[in-house]
Amino acid sequence: MARRRTTYQKGPLTLRGTMIPRETTDARLLDPKQDVDWLHNDPWRVMRIQAEFVEGFGALAELGPAVSVFGSARVPEADPDYQRGHEVGRLLAERDYAVVTGGGPGIMEAANRGAHEAGGRSVGLGIELPHEQGLNPWVDLGINFRYFFARKTMFVKYSEGFIVLPGGFGTLDELFESATLVQTHKVRSFPIVLVGTDYWGGLIDWMKNTMLAAGKISGPDLNYIHLVDSAEDAVEVTCQAIDELRGHVPRAADHPSDAR
Repeated sequence: MARRRTTYQKGPLTLRGTMIPRETTDARLLDPKQDVDWLHNDPWRVMRIQAEFVEGFGALAELGPAVSVFGSARVPEADPDYQRGHEVGRLLAERDYAVVTGGGPGIMEAANRGAHEAGGRSVGLGIELPHEQGLNPWVDLGINFRYFFARKTMFVKYSEGFIVLPGGFGTLDELFESATLVQTHKVRSFPIVLVGTDYWGGLIDWMKNTMLAAGKISGPDLNYIHLVDSAEDAVEVTCQAIDELRGHVPRAADHPSDAR
């Protein structure tokens, strides 16, 4: 019979042999001479992640109907895309939708500004980045996140639709994240409206002519993605699609798709 090994219980963990610590967890907690490396260890990060979810849920739980607006942070105020973003924010606020953005400059600022100036609810979900300057001044309710995945959860959980203006990698990330969640039925279906045929038309053509043609996606996977050119059309299409989904009106895209 093999020799019995000493077993040490550390919460839910079972430790044996060289894995047994020389001191208990309580002893380390109460040791006044310990270093601060533990602040950067994974178990402590879990607590920070939990705190971000708790803060986000608490702040947004009573927000009411909301639409997220995405777009580039690199757009100056004189750019037509900034003006379209401002108009999108204003029109959404006039329809009593909260406007939720990433809280940064450029198109995000434009949408927040439009909502604020229209007397609506202007929300910014910021992220810790080395090159962006915190929340823009038109955000009335702002939350700063350390972790992208916690921030993305807030966008999806509290928005009924996404309006996507021209942007870069961050905007593409948000676009395809939302499209994937809808495709795989991880979230209640919602409209995704792209603003700018000149900017997004090539991407839509590629998805249809390459991805769809190769069988990597199915036809219904594209039914929730709409392409428009004006702020007015973006808000109208978004609100109409939300109304249909609230009323449970059957649509072609409501049928399960092949998630490949």
